[in-house]
Amino acid sequence: MAVLKGVITVGNSAFGIDLGTGNIKIYNNADESIMNEKNMIAIQNKNTLFAYGDSAFDMYEKAPGNIHISYPLSNGVIADIKNMQIVLKSFITDLTKGKFQGADFYISVPTDVTEVEKRAFYDLIRDSNVKAKKIMVVEKAVADGLGLDIDIKNSQGVLIVDVGFATTEISILSLGGIVLSRLIKVGGQKFDEAIKNVIRKEYNLIIGGKTAEKVKICLSELEAAKAGAIVYGRDIVTGLPVEREIPTELVDKALREHFDAIIDNIKVILERTPPELAADIYRHGIYLTGGAANTNHLNELISKGTNLKVNLASNAKESVACGLARIIKDDNYKSVAYSIQGMSN
Repeated sequence: MAVLKGVITVGNSAFGIDLGTGNIKIYNNADESIMNEKNMIAIQNKNTLFAYGDSAFDMYEKAPGNIHISYPLSNGVIADIKNMQIVLKSFITDLTKGKFQGADFYISVPTDVTEVEKRAFYDLIRDSNVKAKKIMVVEKAVADGLGLDIDIKNSQGVLIVDVGFATTEISILSLGGIVLSRLIKVGGQKFDEAIKNVIRKEYNLIIGGKTAEKVKICLSELEAAKAGAIVYGRDIVTGLPVEREIPTELVDKALREHFDAIIDNIKVILERTPPELAADIYRHGIYLTGGAANTNHLNELISKGTNLKVNLASNAKESVACGLARIIKDDNYKSVAYSIQGMSN
């Protein structure tokens, strides 16, 4: 759990919530912390909560048939509202140690989704029995910009690429708002699938999603050490468990297709960018953030593909939550949050 330094807690109890498909991040202004856990739930016998968060992820791909483990979000939007409500209320209860008196909630939403999908995030807070006094919505890219310590309220154009678990959001910001935004269904999950597929094809070996994720995370270290990735899985031919060493070059090659898709979509946004904002972006470069932003060679290939400098966030996994924290604490940024029209707090 991260703790934000050098800030003063003011006013009411408040939470900033970044609901990712892979992870849920919650900023708590009571102790200036950011909780970051897997956005997963384990249900036993179809109706009993068995585990949630990192505990549910630990059981993933290992659980017996009567325990169903799932992600309540899909491609950046809420797919299972009931289970998402259970996960959210469970975490808020944990963070308040069960002594919950009500609070203000600030929740980030993707820009390039339908109004109905955006409203679902609002409804989630309203209907989760977390005693919300006020519910405010913040565009995810705006929160990203604040979390990356960018002065989003000035007139300079900023290009932010947030590579998450299931999606990548590419956004141009100026004057505290979003000029252009594009959400594509490419992210860390697709990277993991590419690793699983290439190992299956080249080695007749079936590995789990967790193993693929570990390979992805360790790629740069393995490459620096000139070592292959040791993986365990099931041999397709014999059906027996085996160990194999996978060269990093093979994995890098498998990821290129998805990296290229991200680069192509960045180019589409740049082609639609007004000239004055494009000039700003050329000067300052691209800001790369999100849970999968640190994947090996991604920043270098984006830079090469666009001929722009890439600024890789140091807090890539929690930049949105850090931005929500700034909005909660600093009245200068309250105006970027809004209530969904037609719904009173």
